[in-house]
Amino acid sequence: MAIWTKCKTTGIRFRLHPTRKHGVNFDRYFTIRYKVDGKEKSEALGWSSNGWTETKAAAALAELRANHTMGEGPRSLAEKRDIRVQAEIEATEREQEEKARNITYGEIFTDHYYPHVQHNRRNQRSIRREEDLHRLWIAPVLADRPIREVMPIHLERIKKNMLKAGRAPRTVQYCLAVVRQLFNYALNNNLFEGKNPAGATGGVKRPKVDNRRTRFLSREEAADILKILSDRTPNVHDIALFALYTGARAGEVFNLKWGDVDLFQGVAMLKDTKSGKNRAVYLTKEVKNMLAHRRPENAQGGALVFTGRDGIKIMRISNSFTNVINELKLNEGVTDPRQRVMFHTLRHTFASWLAMDGINPFHLKELMGHSDLKLTERYSHLSESTLKQAAMRISQG
Repeated sequence: MAIWTKCKTTGIRFRLHPTRKHGVNFDRYFTIRYKVDGKEKSEALGWSSNGWTETKAAAALAELRANHTMGEGPRSLAEKRDIRVQAEIEATEREQEEKARNITYGEIFTDHYYPHVQHNRRNQRSIRREEDLHRLWIAPVLADRPIREVMPIHLERIKKNMLKAGRAPRTVQYCLAVVRQLFNYALNNNLFEGKNPAGATGGVKRPKVDNRRTRFLSREEAADILKILSDRTPNVHDIALFALYTGARAGEVFNLKWGDVDLFQGVAMLKDTKSGKNRAVYLTKEVKNMLAHRRPENAQGGALVFTGRDGIKIMRISNSFTNVINELKLNEGVTDPRQRVMFHTLRHTFASWLAMDGINPFHLKELMGHSDLKLTERYSHLSESTLKQAAMRISQG
């Protein structure tokens, strides 16, 4: 049983630790006794080894008694602790509110927006491109700036820096779109309150750009390409043939599996497309014959139709295609990138041939997998040309 010893100061007592010493004496544990509203109250203070002395205990007791007399402040140690804890909580809340109020653009990108993009977007190339644009162009201007302080003038600075460095207007547009998307994310997730400076009404003028490709192959050019590829690299020939007669993108061709090909019905289902929707493409006689010829007898539904060496998945088109284009001199003297022949030209050729044949724009939109009819309208001039030729026949006798 502990033995308590009263101190000289009324209301203070202590007990000795049975073994532990503090200095030359045994460690002392102090408590105080006092009245609150006529009721006796006892509260523990602590050990001498933790800094408590009779003098310090007397000061603490005197403070409580004075508060009781004046009717102000804490009247017990427990109440004093509660007040201190509440003050610490409120200080932490104020600190968090201030931190949230001053959260920087860079913090939102690194801690919130970019992880969200990585988790929810399938296109790894698009993810890497956003990270590169942020690191190279956006971060130097906005990273350390509180997002609430970002103004259109800062976005104009990003635009100016990029154009001065020779970046294409389309790249500048994409960069500003990244900023707009981050602000929308911050607004939707209560990370920011205010106006999106990169939005439609933000006041930032985006550089005008017409990045549409206008070059497409003639029937003779397409035949020449396929003939040389067939003789040299049959696998690349088959990939090019499929793209030319279905309008499929390179990634869509590389992802095609035998389970998505129905040779009897003459249709193939493209999955994981750019628009995020599955799209049916219809197989011409040439494509059906090619697929029937390359289909293994024991083809598994999950197996890829087109593979590289050793059956690995193709990630990009072989240089063999570019070599053939160069051999045929289809890009000789061409300085405008939009006029250069590349693998994507096969998809553009597919749409151009159909437009020249008078296909309904809405049907062409579905065949191309465009999300908006505006994307299909780039081919409208070709159908208009065909209509004009048809109309001119009236003068031919």
